[in-house]
Amino acid sequence: MATVEFRLPDVGEGIHEAEIVRWLVQEGERVSELEPIVEVQTDKALVELPAPSSGFIGEIRATPGAIVRVGEVVVTIETTRQSRGNSGSAQGMQRDGFLEGSAQRAGQTRAGHPTSEMSPDLSPADEAQKPNHRPKATPGVRHYAREKGVDLVHVQGTGPDGRILKQDIDDATKVVIQREDGRIVRRRTLDTEEGTGSLLWTAVRQAEKERQRQQRMQEPTDQDDDSVKKPILPKSRQYDEPTRTPTRIPFRGVRRATAEQVKRSAFTVPHVTAFDECDATELVRLRTRWNQALEAEGQRVSYMPFLVKATVSALKAFPYFNARLNEEAQEIELLPDYHMGIAVDTKDGLFVPVLRHADRLTIQEIGEEIYRLSSGARSRTLTAEDLRGSTFSLTNMGPLGSLFATPIINFPEVAILAVHQIQRKPVAINEEVVIRDVLTLSLSFDHRVIDGATAVRFLNHMKRLIEDPERLMLELK
Repeated sequence: MATVEFRLPDVGEGIHEAEIVRWLVQEGERVSELEPIVEVQTDKALVELPAPSSGFIGEIRATPGAIVRVGEVVVTIETTRQSRGNSGSAQGMQRDGFLEGSAQRAGQTRAGHPTSEMSPDLSPADEAQKPNHRPKATPGVRHYAREKGVDLVHVQGTGPDGRILKQDIDDATKVVIQREDGRIVRRRTLDTEEGTGSLLWTAVRQAEKERQRQQRMQEPTDQDDDSVKKPILPKSRQYDEPTRTPTRIPFRGVRRATAEQVKRSAFTVPHVTAFDECDATELVRLRTRWNQALEAEGQRVSYMPFLVKATVSALKAFPYFNARLNEEAQEIELLPDYHMGIAVDTKDGLFVPVLRHADRLTIQEIGEEIYRLSSGARSRTLTAEDLRGSTFSLTNMGPLGSLFATPIINFPEVAILAVHQIQRKPVAINEEVVIRDVLTLSLSFDHRVIDGATAVRFLNHMKRLIEDPERLMLELK
């Protein structure tokens, strides 16, 4: 037969490895050319890889959760399948899952003999114990069984056509397989002290009791020395419950990709963070008026679109914040485009989709684009293009209620701005204490490119626009 080795391709710029997330096919399944067969995660994007040719899935060599480097074989595809003679043809077709004729469907060959190697005296469960038997299970179930330390040969499947399910793996961990008189006997473990699972703890308790008895025999009594009066000490507590083990979670997926990115940034860039707070009362009032006007259209706008526009204004005034440091060329590259990375918190981890050409969009258009990107991040439907190419990043911690932070720069950018929750606070104005809406800002920057004084000027520019948001209207095109 002709076999094609499918190697992990270079699915993105600068990608050297990927994680196998989920197989969309099973071994022996027929696939067509360009049909998606596996999901892989590169950086922070899920990518479906298509079959390079039509045929049958052969050996799946990379289980879900495995890290595969570009160029490594992940699966083989059999493009043609040859028969193995008259007597072996039906058996070969049976292994491939294609039976023809009522005799084969009944489990017999043309000669009338059973096609299955199962002995009529053995049950399906006993047949599973034969060493040459290959249990039916998906790659995900096989990976789950390896994590649980369960041999699939000893598991009876309850799925369609005897396929092993994850529930069968869980049930197998509660069964002890023994042999009596040459037969395989399965006994369920008990949770009581008399159960098999408690023998170890019974022995531990017996050893502890014996140790205490020996200790009492060696201690002197009051009859040995009446002049010594020993204090009565409380007995130590005896805990019979087993030692609890920690929960182990694979360091994979988005968490691993995020860790690699922040580690690279933290150990490459000398971070400095500047903090400031500003009176956002007028911004709150302006947003209220905006939403009243948009209410007729069934729309609303958050603070983020305005903050994006204010950030673009500050980037234009201080271009070193919208830059790259090219260490090889010993140059600082001032970037002409304003692509804003918007940090999005999801149940799978942190994503930073890119809002492109923020300087060319209206505040309403920015709000619509942020909604599209954040929704796509939470549903894992963003493309790799949506997740790369940012020139400056913003992270909104306001919904979580934070006050200050030291955000890590999204390398190779040179700065990141965190905006926090708007809080009602007492503020001194004209020698009077009044209640105002106060917004805090945290700006982390690369000290190789930006000085502290420049960072303060950047925050002052942001502060002026937030405290007097109508000033931004003078810059809109």
